[in-house]
Amino acid sequence: MRIGLLTEGGYPYVSGDARLWCDRLVRGLGQHEFDVYALSRSERQEDEGWVALPPQVRRVRTAPLWSAEDDGVAYGRRARRRFSEHYGALAMALCAGADPQDSGSEESSLDVADRFGNALYGLAELARDEGGLAGALRSETAVRALERACRAPGALRTAREARVPDLLTVAAHLERALRPLSLDWYEDEGLGSVDLCHAASGGSAALPGLLARHFSGVPLLVTEYGVRLRTHYLAATEAPPAVRAPLAAFHGRLAAEIYGRAEIITPGNAHARRWQEHCGADRAKLRTVYPGMDASRFAEVGEAPERADPDTLVWVGRVEPAKDLVSLLHAFAEIRKEEPKTRLRIVGAPAGSEGAAYLGHCKALAAQLFPDEAEGLHAVGDNPVSFEEVGGPELPTLADAYAAGAVTVLSSVVEGFPISLVEAMFCGRATVSTDVGAVVEVIGGTGLVVPPRNPRALAEACVALVRDPERRERLGAAARARALELFTVEQNITAFHGIYLEIVARCPVRRVVLDETGEPLPFAVPAEAHVPGRWAGPAARLMARGGPGWAAGPPVRATAHVAAEGAR
Repeated sequence: MRIGLLTEGGYPYVSGDARLWCDRLVRGLGQHEFDVYALSRSERQEDEGWVALPPQVRRVRTAPLWSAEDDGVAYGRRARRRFSEHYGALAMALCAGADPQDSGSEESSLDVADRFGNALYGLAELARDEGGLAGALRSETAVRALERACRAPGALRTAREARVPDLLTVAAHLERALRPLSLDWYEDEGLGSVDLCHAASGGSAALPGLLARHFSGVPLLVTEYGVRLRTHYLAATEAPPAVRAPLAAFHGRLAAEIYGRAEIITPGNAHARRWQEHCGADRAKLRTVYPGMDASRFAEVGEAPERADPDTLVWVGRVEPAKDLVSLLHAFAEIRKEEPKTRLRIVGAPAGSEGAAYLGHCKALAAQLFPDEAEGLHAVGDNPVSFEEVGGPELPTLADAYAAGAVTVLSSVVEGFPISLVEAMFCGRATVSTDVGAVVEVIGGTGLVVPPRNPRALAEACVALVRDPERRERLGAAARARALELFTVEQNITAFHGIYLEIVARCPVRRVVLDETGEPLPFAVPAEAHVPGRWAGPAARLMARGGPGWAAGPPVRATAHVAAEGAR
């Protein structure tokens, strides 16, 4: 079958979210064809180019979310009236006083959700008919529609307080989020020709899948390892309430629309699943599929636990405030009182300028808490806390970082799916973690879990494992067995292969693919096309049934392959 893989800020770019996961999925499902539709987040990301693509990727189409050039579309009177109507309805849905999660106003919430969906598809149809929304979304008409919605009776109290700068900020954010509506990806030679759309995240990445379903009836699968609404709440803390409220409503209603239209939703963990249910996802559609990780590079360490230094604790990850290394350093001060020989190795690079500043603060704190110590009068002092990065002479690989200590520590206050924790489990290490995100679900009883921002509890758990080598070995072995069972690439690929087949069997696309004799074929790309030889015969014909008016025209060849573009 042919899969339309939808990404935002990730695959096939060299840098970005979910890049490794998408690459492993595509390479592992070589029996299918993939068309990749990617939204980029920055000019730098595009300049860095793409990863090497496997042969099953037949087409790559990209569009930027970081800039929108004027498309030169000038609306006539009728088109301007259509835009004002649909955008005004969208703004009203965002500023409506009824909370979409308020069970006490179910009827009102459903009505607002319908208005939101109708406005969204109305804007998409306008873009299809007139050529784009870039100018209209940045126009004074859009800002005035937002102002009317904020001043309307029954609007959110925080929205009523919006001033002109707030309205301009909201309009700019909506313009960026709605750019996929103006793309030319939805014709029969684009997403209209695939058997299934698989969105690698929610939000803007899933918007093309929504439109492919709306225009061509293509079923949609949504995978989320981090829920966009939660990300918005965490990232928008500096914005005034008059900006946060309508934008939170937009992300919440868009998530509810995506979940409502998707055939199956695959959260990466129970933490994401709870957020999806909170946003209105039907439990019957939810299938937890853990992200697949490469266990082979940790095999040597996992099979040789005796390499570990029993007096060393290891922390591995990106250095940023959410990792709460300050609490870890204070906890280590308590550990040193009980076990003076213990050392702490912090391994990781800072995440951006904020991470660099935080790293400097942590180094200063470590120097203050642990003055350099010398064993004798003629020895050079040494600090029991070291800050290192993978790739140096002492830690050439990530596996060597985990091998450096007998206990791996995670001290985060915010965490989604804890990748570093799974890597430590692959290495057979006993772990001490804070109870955040999906930590408890991942650990499953094979490590110690303490409350976040509690240095004393963190210290007590670490001391307990440092003093008990048999318990460390037992927990490490159980952790490795659990990780190999649940978190490998193989289980991830197998799960998605089964989901693909289930969706296509249950929700076929509304079109008929005919062979030379006029007999229907089940998929846009017949399975015989992958067999050497000429079994597939002459190219099949793709005939649209229903769909938008611009779908009329010459039929699309079902077995035609569109070569992927080269890396930039």
